Amino acid sequence: MSKISTIAGVLLTLGMTTTAHAQANLTGETTPPTEIAAQSMFGVAELAAASGLANIQIAAGQTLTNSVQNVAEGKTDIAAAPFVLPFLLSKGAGPYASIGAETGAELASNLSVLYTYRFAVFGLSAYESKNFGGWDAIEGATIYNGPPRGAALNKARAMARLATGMDEGKGYTGIQVNWGQAVSTITEGSADAHILPMNFPDARHSQAASSGGMVVHSFPKAAFEGEGGTKFGKAPGSAAVVQPIEDDLFGPNIRVVSEDGFFRGFADIGGDVVNASMDEELAYGLTKTFIEGLDEIRKRTPSMPKGWLGEVDTAKTGMCGPNPIKYHPGAVRAWEEAGYTLPDCAKP
Repeated sequence: MSKISTIAGVLLTLGMTTTAHAQANLTGETTPPTEIAAQSMFGVAELAAASGLANIQIAAGQTLTNSVQNVAEGKTDIAAAPFVLPFLLSKGAGPYASIGAETGAELASNLSVLYTYRFAVFGLSAYESKNFGGWDAIEGATIYNGPPRGAALNKARAMARLATGMDEGKGYTGIQVNWGQAVSTITEGSADAHILPMNFPDARHSQAASSGGMVVHSFPKAAFEGEGGTKFGKAPGSAAVVQPIEDDLFGPNIRVVSEDGFFRGFADIGGDVVNASMDEELAYGLTKTFIEGLDEIRKRTPSMPKGWLGEVDTAKTGMCGPNPIKYHPGAVRAWEEAGYTLPDCAKP
């Protein structure tokens, strides 16, 4: 695992002492440092610096709604993108409503993908001491469901609606706090339960569980497998996840409640995107760096091996279908040279 010390939201300069012959100076924006997306970009940045390909200055803990737009507008070179965001941008919808459909579609056409991964799987959690009854207990409860705006909050609200039929403010109370205060918000107990993105294991919940035992509730099987759940799992940037429950799946002192020994949840999937105008050789080099460094990148944190890195199956990449963006031509060349078969619908 990398020894780089990272602080969310702080600009990081990686590899400046080892890249005298670097061909490019790039900027990147990504998630909080402990998450799969950030560790993927950090890994690529370190390897690209060591090989002399590029220096990448990374701002972690960013609001990805803004990051995706920054790449589309040419203000940032590379950003982590939950694939629901390019879809919404292409429609001028959701957080991009003020842009309008025409401008949004034009901006979305400027985005290209290098490689993909799973951001996290959303679940419902609570402290054992709360005696929270799971998804059926959301009515009347106070739920911490993410930051004040963005894809995570929308996903958490949609999952509560799918499981219970209730909207925030009508059937339950929601509280929103930025990711930097997530662990303290959980541990202070101001919420009865939390609907948040998690990994296997999850750094955020592992920290919170040091203050007391926690329980994670699998999504109700009937709702998950029903028409609404099936449609939800195929929405832009979403994937249905069924994970066998094993010891310490989410971390020590965290147990999982399920109907049948499997954890069910809905994942956000996406990848690192660049502007379509990026030089093809540079995009090729960055993607090749990711592919050749997969073994090393997967070792960076305990959650990385289950993060769907190196996948090209559209069920795990979120490419094609309603996703309006495709791989960069340089990325296509790198993947195919490495022996992978990309679907034609994902190629430019």
